[in-house]
Amino acid sequence: MKRKLVLVGNGMAGVRCVEHILKLAPQMFDITIFGAEPYPNYNRILLSSVLAGDSGLKDIVLNDWDWYRDNNITFHAGHTVTKIDTANQKVVSDKGVTAAYDELILATGSLPFMLPIPGADKEGVIAFRDIKDCETMMETAKQYKKAVVIGGGLLGLEAARGLLNLNMEVSVVHINHYLMERQLDETASRMLQAELERQGMKFLLEKQTEQIVGKKRVTGVKFKDGGFEEADLVVMAVGIRPNVALAKESGIELNRGIVVNDYLQTSVPNIYAVGECAEHRGVAYGLVAPLYEQGDVLAKKLCGLECEGYRGSVTSTKLKVSGVDVFSGGQYNEEPGTRAIRIQDEIDGIYKKILIRDGRVVGAVMFGDTSDSSRIFQLIRTGEDISGREKEIVLGEDFGSRNGNGGTAVGAMSDNEIVCGCNGVTKGTIVKAIQEKRLTSVEEIKACTNASRSCGGCKPLVAQVLNCTLGEDAVTAAKEGICGCTTLDRDEVVAAIRSMHLTTSKEVMHVLEWSNPEGCSKCRPALNYYLGMVWPVEHAEERESRFVNERNHANIQKDGTYSVIPRIYGGVTSPKELKKIAEVAEKYDVPMVKITGGQRIDLLGVKKEDLPGMWEELDMPSGYGYGKALRTVKTCVGSTFCRFGTQDSISMGIELERRFERLNTPAKVKMAVSGCPRNCAEATIKDFGVVAIDGGWELYIGGNGGVKVRASDLMWKVRTKEEVLEYSAAFLQYYRENAKWNERTSEWVQRVGLDVIRQALDTEEKRKALVARIDETLKLMKDPWKEIIETPELRAMFESLPAKDAAAAAE
Repeated sequence: MKRKLVLVGNGMAGVRCVEHILKLAPQMFDITIFGAEPYPNYNRILLSSVLAGDSGLKDIVLNDWDWYRDNNITFHAGHTVTKIDTANQKVVSDKGVTAAYDELILATGSLPFMLPIPGADKEGVIAFRDIKDCETMMETAKQYKKAVVIGGGLLGLEAARGLLNLNMEVSVVHINHYLMERQLDETASRMLQAELERQGMKFLLEKQTEQIVGKKRVTGVKFKDGGFEEADLVVMAVGIRPNVALAKESGIELNRGIVVNDYLQTSVPNIYAVGECAEHRGVAYGLVAPLYEQGDVLAKKLCGLECEGYRGSVTSTKLKVSGVDVFSGGQYNEEPGTRAIRIQDEIDGIYKKILIRDGRVVGAVMFGDTSDSSRIFQLIRTGEDISGREKEIVLGEDFGSRNGNGGTAVGAMSDNEIVCGCNGVTKGTIVKAIQEKRLTSVEEIKACTNASRSCGGCKPLVAQVLNCTLGEDAVTAAKEGICGCTTLDRDEVVAAIRSMHLTTSKEVMHVLEWSNPEGCSKCRPALNYYLGMVWPVEHAEERESRFVNERNHANIQKDGTYSVIPRIYGGVTSPKELKKIAEVAEKYDVPMVKITGGQRIDLLGVKKEDLPGMWEELDMPSGYGYGKALRTVKTCVGSTFCRFGTQDSISMGIELERRFERLNTPAKVKMAVSGCPRNCAEATIKDFGVVAIDGGWELYIGGNGGVKVRASDLMWKVRTKEEVLEYSAAFLQYYRENAKWNERTSEWVQRVGLDVIRQALDTEEKRKALVARIDETLKLMKDPWKEIIETPELRAMFESLPAKDAAAAAE
């Protein structure tokens, strides 16, 4: 007869153990699973992607309802086990369901730690641990705008990134003096902080929370140093503790977690524990890879197979925080007896530190480029002696490129090296699956081997193994929708908007059957742009779909203040204008006034409530320093004063800027006009650049002077100012109509090719049609600063109490 196996906990660790048992001995057990949540087994690591709107629940499910049925598993969803009768070997749920067991696995996971401070029980104070927490945050973001995340560790930053994507203003409070101190050294942490600040996060470091204020609902957070931060939502992400209440009531030995031996046995016969609730050799692990290793050992033990037992894990963390790759493995801070090899490239944002002790790699930290992380982690795990070969192995060509191209490294990897750390999948396992089952995509590899199934951080490496095994020509490119809410790509969505005459985001989501009827932070701003581009007259701007900078028409800074950049056409101003800017800066006590790289004046450190007043007194149009729109048209002196100038670059720049100001584009657009080939305005690294030559102008496209520097391509030579204006308008409109949302011209030009763009503008008839469509859009554009000043309900959105008054009101 089959033995009865009961699993308490439907999380990743416990179900992984059951999966392994089904492979080793599929007919050995009658299996019953109790899960406290009303969902099938899902990937808790990807909750941040659900919060960000990139995925729905169905996208992160690991084993759907059919899996339980197909494997004859009795699954009690939404049941919490409240009692273990160890004498009679039975468990009882809160809904009265009883199940007998021969073997019992406790995989009750962990509970979020909530700070025991006054006000922690107020409405709007939550943890970030499960689907319900995500749903609460998404609902809150529809009504409220200011969030505070307490905890600057991995979980806190994931929560903050998700809230930022929900268009909330986010402040991260951390008691330490730098972020993620349990995974990163200070250098990597500071680089991560700088990148997150650029994306809109605000950080309050070395702050200890004293009280959460508000009447029924939270209105702010008080700190022990007397500081105060306004908040409509407080997310506590300060740590987890093993969920041991059930084990405690059953008389099972506890320390911090449920104490287990190397075979995951507890102090009570026939009862085992795995995952975050278990404590092995004094350690309770919170990362998925060790928990999976535990589950695999327990599966072998229960199936009667010989195994060495679980010896503990060397942990590593590989993640992508807001588009930035970060890795930490083993020891990450120097100690006596360790030596370090470091690479730090602040231009490209890359940092690597490898720690070596007694000729062996004992730890590593990487930021910006983690392509070497799998090989480094393998060295940490195996303890291979690399004496005399440190630089060759760690930095040499055999170890892959420092710039992220790991193709050479993949070819040199041995078959037993780990590719997917979470699931313990080796290169050899992946290669064998590709060859034997004729796999041609990363998704097929994931389904077959579990590689990249958990955190997804190894997905690029899995793709490299696939390319290395088959060759790039044989690899199937998986089609991806514009976001997780749809399988439709950009071109299909835009075609549907045109053909079905859809004019609102709600219509698009309903008619095209979005899986998430509310959309997400990725598709909402994209749809808002596509609808406005296709139907500029009929589509009403959906302000709530804009990111925080574009909603407030000012750039948010790391301390929560804003910058005001008025339009200064072509970089040319006047004494009267300068005097006005100076007077406004003095009146509003602006901390810094700076000349920008685009030849404008930036007033930095402005309070949100002061923005409308400043705009009104400046009486100048917005410079759109925050928008996906034309930012600046940089100019040099040109023939007006310069002895080398061949054309009047100043007047040309001013005319271009006046022509296209306020134009919405897929991504920010920068232009420049140089008065001669000496190129003092740097026109050849702009989205659209104009360089004067004898008797005419050269027109360049697709340049970028940002993170990924790209020299622009010379496309056309024209003779007259009218032709410059015609080609520039036609090019911008063709870009508007064909680029993906958030795709810079530098990326778009490389994707579609120069020949396609040339052909689209190769006749006067084609250019004039494009110009007519851009003119239709430009006629509808309004200056947002003036609109807010003149519209009371819009202006009221900027009014708020100062922090100290808000604190007093809350009390």
